Amino acid sequence: MTDRKIALVTGASKGIGAAIAISLAKDGFDIWLNYRSDHEKASEIAETIHDNGAKCILIPFDVSDINSASKALDPYLEKEVPYALINNAGFSKDTLLVWMKQEEWKDVLSVTLDGFFNVTKLVLNYMLRKKQGRIINIASTSGQSGMPGQVNYSAAKSGLIGASKALALEIGKRNILVNVVSPGFIDTEMTKDFLKERVLMMIPMGRFGKDYEVAQTVSFLCSDKASYITGQVINVNGGAYM
Repeated sequence: MTDRKIALVTGASKGIGAAIAISLAKDGFDIWLNYRSDHEKASEIAETIHDNGAKCILIPFDVSDINSASKALDPYLEKEVPYALINNAGFSKDTLLVWMKQEEWKDVLSVTLDGFFNVTKLVLNYMLRKKQGRIINIASTSGQSGMPGQVNYSAAKSGLIGASKALALEIGKRNILVNVVSPGFIDTEMTKDFLKERVLMMIPMGRFGKDYEVAQTVSFLCSDKASYITGQVINVNGGAYM
């Protein structure tokens, strides 16, 4: 057992998820780091977390598979309860709807929405007993404004925003706060193939964001400074969507 708070971060072997895990470790959280298959990258992030004085447990599973999630998490949840859950797992398969395959639609929605449902339901039962907690869901500007070529991704992230607001209403009285962080164009593997010259015209600040800028927003929402904030969407997008 530990007196340090625990944060469970899904999809945290790279990109924004990894940055969030490292940022929370620096804030004093021990980390349960979820990833699906990239053990090498996850281990590198765990080493960085350890270097910052925090514990890190690697918990690989597919968030879209409730049986896999339950089998992986239940042994840990029976002993300790995360104070913070960061639902970050997600990915995009971009194409116009007219060419989109059914599996490209289902796969994107499954990881984002089924993943949110599966992991949150497992953790929430324990959070409710503690009567405290923070749930931060990572959405996207695409889910707010829509994005051509991302009908599946826009639908998934928009649904995540709606689910977050509904859940915030359900559990606010139990001192469990639910918020959304909605990144815009962030310099990660997911955006490396974007035509940056065209995209930059859409961003008043004239640059892509950094993963740590998203992570620091999550850190704030997990802190005591955000104790009266719930049901909100915090944009980290350089002004691309207002």
